[in-house]
Amino acid sequence: MSLNALVRGGPAGLAALEERLRDDFVTLGWPAKAWITPTQRQAATVHDVIVVGAGQAGLALHVALSQVGIRPVLLDKSPRGFEGPWATTARMETLRSPKELTGPAMGIPSLSFRAWFIAQFGLDAWSALDKIPRLQWMDYLRWYRRVTAADVRNGHEVMAIRPQADGVVELDVKAEGEVTTWQTRRLVLATGRDGLGGATIPAFMQGVDRKFWAHSSDEMDYATLAGKHLGVVGAGASAMDSAATALESGAASVDLLVRRSQLPLINKSKGSGVPGLTHGQYLLPDEWKWRIRHYINAQQVPPPHGSTLRVSRHDNAFFNLGCAVQGVEQVGDKLHVQTSAGVFVLDFLLISTGFAIDWSLRPEFADIAPHVKLWSQRFAPEAGDEDAELSASPDLGPLFEFQGGLPGLDHIHCFCYPAALSHGTVSGDIPAISDGARKLAQGLASLFYRDDIEQHFAKLQSYAEPELDGTEWTAADSAARMRQLQQ
Repeated sequence: MSLNALVRGGPAGLAALEERLRDDFVTLGWPAKAWITPTQRQAATVHDVIVVGAGQAGLALHVALSQVGIRPVLLDKSPRGFEGPWATTARMETLRSPKELTGPAMGIPSLSFRAWFIAQFGLDAWSALDKIPRLQWMDYLRWYRRVTAADVRNGHEVMAIRPQADGVVELDVKAEGEVTTWQTRRLVLATGRDGLGGATIPAFMQGVDRKFWAHSSDEMDYATLAGKHLGVVGAGASAMDSAATALESGAASVDLLVRRSQLPLINKSKGSGVPGLTHGQYLLPDEWKWRIRHYINAQQVPPPHGSTLRVSRHDNAFFNLGCAVQGVEQVGDKLHVQTSAGVFVLDFLLISTGFAIDWSLRPEFADIAPHVKLWSQRFAPEAGDEDAELSASPDLGPLFEFQGGLPGLDHIHCFCYPAALSHGTVSGDIPAISDGARKLAQGLASLFYRDDIEQHFAKLQSYAEPELDGTEWTAADSAARMRQLQQ
C-alpha cells in the first residue's frame, strides 16, 4: 500500500490493506500446514482445540494457533459482532490503552488497528487521534475476525464441561434451543475479565429489590435513569463511565460514593509493563508473584483522566470522598443509603465493585470447580498481605492449565483474567495479548506432539520423500584415484 493511499484513506485504502495482508500471510506461511491426525471417539469427531470465547483473546489465539498448524473452533454465546463487552456492557468513550499498542496483531503490521484505521481515515487522522473509540475497536475486531477467517460459532453456549480420563474434554453446548455434546482434546477458556465468576455484589445489597439497582456490568438502558437521583458505588474506571453515561442520559444527579478519602492518582500497573515481567511472571518465586500483584491491587488503579473529566464536567455530579457505604434500606420508592458520612436518599444505585472469581456463578463449571487447585492451597501470604482475589485465583501450570486431582483437568486451559497471578496480564488485556496467545499456542503444539509421539515417530520413520535421485554424482574408482595421487 502506497504512502499516498495511507494519507488519503477510504474504501480503496482498506481494500489495498487487505491485499497487503494476504501477501503478508503468504510470506509468513500463514496458516501453517496442518500436521495433527484427526481423531474420533465413540464414532464422533474430536476437535483438536475448542476455545470458549471469541473476543480479542479468542481471536488472537486463533491466529497464534494457525501459525503452528492448528485450526481451533471458537464458541461464543453472543450474536455475531457482539462478542466481548465493547458493544454491550462497556460504556467508556475510548479505550484506556494507548493507541500505539498493537494488541492482537500478532506481530503482523498489516493486521494492526493502526493499519486498519489509517487505511480508512488517513495518516493525518491517525496523528490527530488521542485514544481509540470503544465502538471503533469493536469494528476493528469484526474486521480482524473476517480477514483471519476465524471459525467462530455464534449462539453457542457452553452448559457443562466434563474432562475425561482418556484426555478428551466433553462439552454440552446449547445452540438454537438444542443441547449437543462436543469433544475436544484441549479446551481453552478465553472468557474475559469475569471468566471464572461474575460481578461482585456487596453484602449491603442483599434483600434490596432489583428494580432499584444494577451492577455496572449489567446490560441496561441508561435512558431509564433520566430524571432520577442516582448513586454510584465505587470510583474506578467502570464507575466513572457508568456515572458519565447516566448523566449524559439525563439523570437528575449522580452522587459517587467513594470509600477512600482520596482517589488514587498513579496507575501502578503501567509501571509493571516491561517485557521481563510479561514473559517472566510464571518463573518468579511465589513470594514475588504475590507481592507484585497484591501491591497493584492494594494501590488500586485510578480511573482514567478522560473518564473522570467526562463526569466532572457536569454540575450535577458530586464526588463524595470518604463515604463508605454501610447499608442500604428501601423506604417507599426511595433508597436510604447509609454511609460513613451520613445518609443519602436516592432513586437508584449503580454498583461498580468489579468482578470476583466465584464458581457458583458459573454452573457450566460445576463438574470441575471442586477439583481446581487454588492459590490459597499453594501459598500463605504474610500477615497484612492477604488478598481475596489472589487467594481465589487458580494455580495454573506452565501452559495455563488447571491443576488438581480430577483426571483430564489439565486439558483445560485458563486463558482469561484469573490467570494473572500465575502468568501475568497476558490473557485478556490489550498490551500483551499477542504474547500470551503465542505462548499458549506454541505450548499446545508441543503437547500435541508429546501426546502423539509414537504416531509422529512412525511418520518420521516412513517419511520417504527423496532429496536426491542418484544422478547428482558419479562414484569414483578409489583404487585408481589413490594410485594417481601416489605418482
